[in-house]
Amino acid sequence: MIRSLNGKTPVVHPTAFVSEFAYVVGDVEIGEYSSVWPGTVIRGDTAKITIGRHTNIQDNCVIHGDRDTTIGDYCTIGHRVMCHARVVGDHCLIGNGAVLNDGVQLGQWSIVASGAMVLENKEFPESAFVVGMPAELKGRTMERHRTLIEETGKSYAEKAQLYKSQGLGDSLPPAG
Repeated sequence: MIRSLNGKTPVVHPTAFVSEFAYVVGDVEIGEYSSVWPGTVIRGDTAKITIGRHTNIQDNCVIHGDRDTTIGDYCTIGHRVMCHARVVGDHCLIGNGAVLNDGVQLGQWSIVASGAMVLENKEFPESAFVVGMPAELKGRTMERHRTLIEETGKSYAEKAQLYKSQGLGDSLPPAG
C-alpha cells in the first residue's frame, strides 16, 4: 500500500516493485529496479527515506528514521531487519533480523551479520564485516562476500520483475 502523508507522496520508479502487502508512506523515494516485499513498512513521516537502484528490502522489514535515511544502490536488506540507520552505503548486505539504530553509517560493500544489533551513531568504513550484540567490526569483507552481495541483488531484481510481469504489486494512489 502506497500512501501520501502531509502532502508528501512516495516517488516510486516505474520499474520498482512494491508488494501490495507492504506499507510505504510519506517522504519516500524508491529507485529503479528496487523491490519492497510483503510485510515491510517504510515510513517517511519524520524524515525523508531514499532507497537507491536495484536494492531489495525483504519481507517484514521496518525502515524509518529521525533524520534523513539513505539506503544505497545494489543493497540487500534481509528479512525482518529494523533499519533506523542514517546511511547504508552502496552494495551492502544487512542480514536477517539485524537492527541498525538511529544515526548508524555503514560504508559501501559492508555486511551486517544476521541478528546483529548496531548501537546508535556507530560508523563503519567501507568493506566492514559487522557482527554481534552489540555489533562491532569483526573484519573486512572479501571477494566471496562481494559475489554473495551481487548474486543476491541480481536474484531479487529478477524476482521482482517476474512479480510485476504477473500483475502483482501496488501502484501509486490516485491524485487528489
